Parts: sequence; C-alpha cells; structure tokens
Amino acid sequence: MPGLSGRVLVVDDNRVIRQLIRVNLELEGFEVVTAADGAECLEIVHRVRPDVVTLDVVMPRLDGLHTAARLRADARTRDIPIAIISACTQFEVDGGRSAGVDVFLAKPFEPAEMVRIVRALARRCGGEGEQEQAAPGDAEPVVRHAG
Repeated sequence: MPGLSGRVLVVDDNRVIRQLIRVNLELEGFEVVTAADGAECLEIVHRVRPDVVTLDVVMPRLDGLHTAARLRADARTRDIPIAIISACTQFEVDGGRSAGVDVFLAKPFEPAEMVRIVRALARRCGGEGEQEQAAPGDAEPVVRHAG
C-alpha cells in the first residue's frame, strides 16, 4: 500500500539512479517523489512534505551539501532527516556533517541497505508510526568506497 512507510523525496540528477531508488523504496511501501537537483528539491519540498530526503552530492544548479544546508536553515524543513546517497569523499562527509546530514551511503550501494537506512530515518521522524531513539546527527555514516 503506497505511503504506508512514509514519503521520501529522492533528489539525484541521474534519472537511472532516481528510478533505482524509487523502485526499491516503492516495493517497501514508501511513497516516492523525485527531483533532478537541489533547486528543484527546494521548489517542491514544502508541497511534498516528505518524511525523508535523499540527496546526491554532485548535481547541477544546487549540489546536495548546499541543499542540505538550506533545508536545515528553513524552520519548515529543518527536522526532516537527510541521507546523502553519493560517491562520497571524506571531504564531502565532513561538509555534510556540518550541513546537518544524518546519514551517508556511498555509491554503489546495496538497495537493501538503502531501504534500511531510509526506513530508520522515516521511523525516527514518525513516518512509520514508530519512534527510534536516535537524535538528528546521531546516525553513523555508512561510507563504502567503490572498487
């Protein structure tokens, strides 16, 4: 049943990656809305009202780290859990922590791990009716390097 697990805003400039994330989350009961970059994310986030936002780092117009910082700076979106799903460098992880990112998942990723992370973030904000104990920023990054 769509929406049972919460609503996720998936932001990635790669259409194939957006679709991969969307399909895996929808199979687990999430409602998924997508955006092609950070600027589009900021245009629709208030209308969509997601339980979780996933962001790529490298995107045109507005990258993922700046998008995360803008989401955290807005009183209406500052409490939405944010997961970076990207080919993360340590510099980006450090910058993301400063921007308020909750979790990092390195590409390439296992779809089951991505779903687990999104589900945990959705539970934390009440998207699945269960509260987890974690506070924003408490999640440990899952950084896996390709190769």
